[in-house]
Amino acid sequence: MNKPVTTANVQPNDLSQFWMPFTSNREFKAAPRLLVSAKGMYYKSHDGRDILDGSAGLWCVNIGHGHPKVVEAIKAQADTLEFTPSFQFSQPLSFELARKLAGMTPEGMDRIFYTNSGSEAVDTALKIALAYHRIRGEATRTRLIGRARGYHGVGFGGISVGGIPSNRKFYGPLINGVDHLPHTHNLEKQAFTKGQPEWGAHLADELENLVALHDPSTIAAVIVEPMAGSTGVLVPPKGYLERLREITKKYGILLIFDEVITGFGRLGSSFAAEYFGVTPDLFTMAKGLTSGYVPMGAVAVDNGIYQAFMDESPDGIELFHGYTYSAHPLACAAAMATLEVYQEEDLFQRAADISPYWEEAVHAMKGLPNVIDIRNIGLVAGIELAPREGAAGKRGMEACVKAYEAGLMVRVTADIIALSPPLIVDKGDIDKMVEITSNVIRALD
Repeated sequence: MNKPVTTANVQPNDLSQFWMPFTSNREFKAAPRLLVSAKGMYYKSHDGRDILDGSAGLWCVNIGHGHPKVVEAIKAQADTLEFTPSFQFSQPLSFELARKLAGMTPEGMDRIFYTNSGSEAVDTALKIALAYHRIRGEATRTRLIGRARGYHGVGFGGISVGGIPSNRKFYGPLINGVDHLPHTHNLEKQAFTKGQPEWGAHLADELENLVALHDPSTIAAVIVEPMAGSTGVLVPPKGYLERLREITKKYGILLIFDEVITGFGRLGSSFAAEYFGVTPDLFTMAKGLTSGYVPMGAVAVDNGIYQAFMDESPDGIELFHGYTYSAHPLACAAAMATLEVYQEEDLFQRAADISPYWEEAVHAMKGLPNVIDIRNIGLVAGIELAPREGAAGKRGMEACVKAYEAGLMVRVTADIIALSPPLIVDKGDIDKMVEITSNVIRALD
């Protein structure tokens, strides 16, 4: 019989076999940071310390760790039905979950396509956009427009429209016919803004230049994160998303929001589309969909796009796309329970209510050594540190390690510390996060 997991009987084994993602394997394996259990706002480290979760795992554990409702739902589903294919078969929960999600999405966007991750959701949205234009007789619309500093997962579609150089440079020419908008971040004009910057809406007009360059009849879709998270918390300027929506509609271009991070309460609303009052044609979701308890993603699709496939496709399969684990029963059970927790505990409103306290707390770090910007929206904050000369990213990584040693998990991108706690965070947790982060920043050279 297996022993329960406790800090007393967990020891690091041979670390060499696991090739870790987005990790300096050589540095990590010399001094591993292993997590062995979690509850509420805290992880437990292999050396017995409590680690306050300042990043909701990886932007995903919105309901906190070990919630009994979700854990029991997963156990019960595994006991009943552990797998069904979604190709020509399905199971009832997949339809019930889609109905529940449709009650949260913007009006007219209640068709749901399931994936297993945010990366898969992005590639799915891009393929739907391309196929949509083709079935409507506009097969020349094959060009995709992303944005500099955008992150859309790690599939070839996602890294092609994404705009983080390190995620792209090793993998060849990627997908042809992709262009990029400029990013919206400007330290000179926006530093230490609370919420949305006043400056920068005009950057959306760069889409007009791309339309003129390529001709609108060649452009299928524009994809952006409403708030760019993984690149370091870039908050959209006031009016920027609205302007993108106007331009895309003007030229018949589909607008895709990547809501893998912003969905499910991160900004204090169901989705960023609701928060900003801008409705795209498709949007991706993952992470908070199951609070990270089981991998799952999805794409919400405008009803008109879905209906075009139903009306224009020949008999048989309308969309030649999908995954073995689309609508996996355990994932559906975890998602259903997670959505019920959001509703029963009113977590989106809780996040909205505590956001002003969060904003003031994180901006109190202004003036600390090497802090060149602080930006926030909802329950997200980015603290940007000045890079060391010739060693960009080193100061940020040291902050990540020192924070862990001090009992706090943070996310870093280059020299930007990102904080995005579970939605169950309280004022005491926020104070502790800011205190530890401040002490860590002071200790950096």
